[in-house]
Amino acid sequence: MSGTKIDVVIADDQELVRAGFRMILEAQPGIEVVGEAADGVECVELARRLRPRVVLADIRMPRLDGLEVTRLLAGPGVADPMNVVVITTFDQDDYVRGALRNGACGFLLKDATPALLVEAVHAAARGDALVSPAVTVRLLRRLERAELHAAPATAASGTEPQGLLSTRERDIVRLVAVGRTNQEICEELFLSLSTVKTYLGRIQSKLDARNRVEVAAWAWEHGAVQPRG
Repeated sequence: MSGTKIDVVIADDQELVRAGFRMILEAQPGIEVVGEAADGVECVELARRLRPRVVLADIRMPRLDGLEVTRLLAGPGVADPMNVVVITTFDQDDYVRGALRNGACGFLLKDATPALLVEAVHAAARGDALVSPAVTVRLLRRLERAELHAAPATAASGTEPQGLLSTRERDIVRLVAVGRTNQEICEELFLSLSTVKTYLGRIQSKLDARNRVEVAAWAWEHGAVQPRG
């Protein structure tokens, strides 16, 4: 494998879905699908053997679901975590919080466009996360509602710790939480790209967040951004 090659393992119990993802990805220069798995156990075994740069894992699979696959490949305590993108049918799956806690670095709807699939793979390969308005805003709003319903008596737990982030860092966190790209953050806050990247690195360190998805989840959980309407 060359230094720029992105090798991918696809895990989904539907052969047609795997074939479609493979066709889209292998049409891109620099991406190669090196393996397919039809269930979670096979995915974990294949990923540990091949060590791909990106694993695409359906959240609903036989034997092991995508949550457990993500935990085993990228979760807390994994010595050399992999980049796992969870594939989900948003309106049916209520497992996103678990996937996030288990180390997922991105989320992709099964009806995503080919361009979004490719974008997710490239982002994961960089160690970044796919955070797009089409997916993440809806996703995080759903998480925020679930948090409120699960713990109505502990509203204080949704309050951001005082002094943890500077005013500018909070501004950036809010924009990450609603799906803004780095370039969009630059334009909205009149900052250079290098400055935004520096802020994001500092924010991730303060929040002990591994990627933008975790930063965004922190923002919604701690009341740094509120849903509209």
